[in-house]
Amino acid sequence: MSDSTSNTQATPIDPAELVHALNELLEAERAGARVTRETAQQIPTHQELHGLVVDIQHDEVKWCGMLMNVIRSLQATPTDVTGAFHGKAMAIADLTERLVFLNRGQAWVVRRLQALIPRVQDAAIQTELQTMLDAHIGNIERVERRLQA
Repeated sequence: MSDSTSNTQATPIDPAELVHALNELLEAERAGARVTRETAQQIPTHQELHGLVVDIQHDEVKWCGMLMNVIRSLQATPTDVTGAFHGKAMAIADLTERLVFLNRGQAWVVRRLQALIPRVQDAAIQTELQTMLDAHIGNIERVERRLQA
């Protein structure tokens, strides 16, 4: 586990604030899942880009499920809202520009997780969020490589 999960200097997060932060992430992930699903439908299945977008979509769905499970484990109710990111991203007609915007959204999630993880006191939740963080960083790198190609 990276140093970003060290709680020695971070102020512990209270349960209500944690649920709020997790629901905010859930809304973003749900938006990302919809954007990638709808974007994949616009790309011919034989293109390499299609596979990349589908892979990211599967990750987004996975993180939605994880976040909902964690929120429920905290005796709270997951939001059913889809973040505004969906509408903003789908308004971008050019697929390359949309992928750049998608990466900006992924980077937003990374920053949120980097700030949140050190404050989480539950080791299991911290581990889940760290895994999500690592996956988002990997997806950003994959999209950047594709955009540079």
